[in-house]
Amino acid sequence: MDYLPAQNPRIAEQFPEIPAAQFAEAVQFIAPDGAVCSGAEAVFRALAGNPRWQWPGRAYAASPGLARLAERAYRLVAEHRPFFSRLTRWGWGRRVEAPSHYRIRRLFLRGLGVIYLVAFLSFWRQADGLIGHNGILPVDQFIPAMNQQCASLDIGWERFHLLPTLCWGNDSDAFLHCQCAAGMGLAFVLLMGLAPAPALFLLWLLYLSLVTVGRDFYAFQWDNLLLETGLLAIFLAPLQLRPRLAHETPPSRLSLWLLRLLLFKLMFLSGCVKLLSGDPSWRRLTALTFHYQTQPLPTWLGWYAQQLPVWFQKCSCAALFGIEIGAPFLIFAPRRLRLAGGALLAALQVLILLTGNYTFFNWLTLALCLLLLDDFAVARLIPARLRTWLSFHHQPRSPVPPRRWPRPVLLGVAVVWLSASGWRVADTLGWRSAWLAPFAWVAGELAPFRSVNSYGLFAVMTTQRNEIIVEGSNDGAHWRPYEFKYKPGEVHRRPAFVAPFQPRLDWQMWFAALGGPEQNPWFESFCERLLQGSPDVPALLARNPFPEHPPRFIRAELYDYQFTDFAERRADGAWWRRSPRGEYLPAVSLRKSR
Repeated sequence: MDYLPAQNPRIAEQFPEIPAAQFAEAVQFIAPDGAVCSGAEAVFRALAGNPRWQWPGRAYAASPGLARLAERAYRLVAEHRPFFSRLTRWGWGRRVEAPSHYRIRRLFLRGLGVIYLVAFLSFWRQADGLIGHNGILPVDQFIPAMNQQCASLDIGWERFHLLPTLCWGNDSDAFLHCQCAAGMGLAFVLLMGLAPAPALFLLWLLYLSLVTVGRDFYAFQWDNLLLETGLLAIFLAPLQLRPRLAHETPPSRLSLWLLRLLLFKLMFLSGCVKLLSGDPSWRRLTALTFHYQTQPLPTWLGWYAQQLPVWFQKCSCAALFGIEIGAPFLIFAPRRLRLAGGALLAALQVLILLTGNYTFFNWLTLALCLLLLDDFAVARLIPARLRTWLSFHHQPRSPVPPRRWPRPVLLGVAVVWLSASGWRVADTLGWRSAWLAPFAWVAGELAPFRSVNSYGLFAVMTTQRNEIIVEGSNDGAHWRPYEFKYKPGEVHRRPAFVAPFQPRLDWQMWFAALGGPEQNPWFESFCERLLQGSPDVPALLARNPFPEHPPRFIRAELYDYQFTDFAERRADGAWWRRSPRGEYLPAVSLRKSR
């Protein structure tokens, strides 16, 4: 099919049977037999050359009412071409052709490889102290207990669905290390662009195995988000073992939009849960007057953000709602608006990661924001050296058709993911209906894999910061505190930047302070390990006041922590001020063995 501009003077000579005025009124379609049609019918006849766009022409031919509506719409646009031309340029820019996403896919997959690398490395450094043999929640005690329970309930292979982990066959510390090492190796493979689809599947499988046995220390939303993103990314990746941009198949539009919908779900629900919780601090826009000092691990920039005036904090809170609830809808808008929405979402993530340590959560969200771009946009944004690394100097040629995900597979993944995600969204928003029962069943079957989730941090804002100070003693009279690496303790220590690394024990201490020891059984195990002198657990701390032998007694005191202001900090250099609030855990010791 040839496309010719009607402004070419030779057109009138080539097609004398078509009046010049008719060219000015509407697009003309000249069939090989000489038949001519114009307007909406011509558009549909032209689109029919693409097998995926034959359905509009069939609908036009089958429905006279739709045909009349289409022709009226075409005449409306044709009679106001300058206006609609400006509207098109405003919405899509000067590049109105269908954009490509080859390079965006490469950039996104490499970013995902970096995040997987950080996640596995972070876990490896803490695995022994958290879930190792001498750790707080040992895997080699958890798996035998689950085996015994499954045997008593006559549960066979179903245990792999209820508890999907590779540790069923081996629960040793060495195997935990092997999984971490394999994860880091596969992350490097993904960074090099080798066998991306198999590498992503194995990364997802290994990370699922570790977070399943990590229990309390891996019950965070960013772990779920990494699993969900990693699973969907498998179907975005090319199937070649050594993809070359010049021969890659184009990214599947369906898998691309599934990842965009994941970003929509993440951001939209994050805003909705704050309003639906009924928390007055969110509804009065005062939440940010508490947030910077009460968040789990603030940075030193968070200290400065806390000093901002109340009117600025309220305006920031209103802007937060505008971005989290409004900007996600720009994902479905024309190109320029979609790029603007992506910029707003990315800017919010940058501000969050500057004032708080949320591990790789913000970085993973930024990677998802990349998928709102296209190759036209990213070519202008990235440095020249990075363009070379991404092979930007190569232009993709016709892909090899067999090396792509079969469409039935992609449709099946989309149906399952949309069904489970739809129910998650409906459940979060409080929509209850009997017809949602099948979707609830799908979500329930997928729940153990943590790959279709609901999201929403800080639904209820914590307005007071309680900190647990763990202390040890040999005589029950003189107590010395344990100092954690990153959570507040000594008031003169400056809050640090630690993300994307996550000190998971420090994070759990923040959650433990929101309740009591009875709501956090792992805390008793933590104190027991300190009394036993297990070397792996104190290795998670910044300072062990009993380096030679463990203490005889352990206790935990609760303190109220608040950021100092400029005058207090100038006076003594303290970043925090604290006041005692009482006992969290009374003095305990190990029972004497016979």
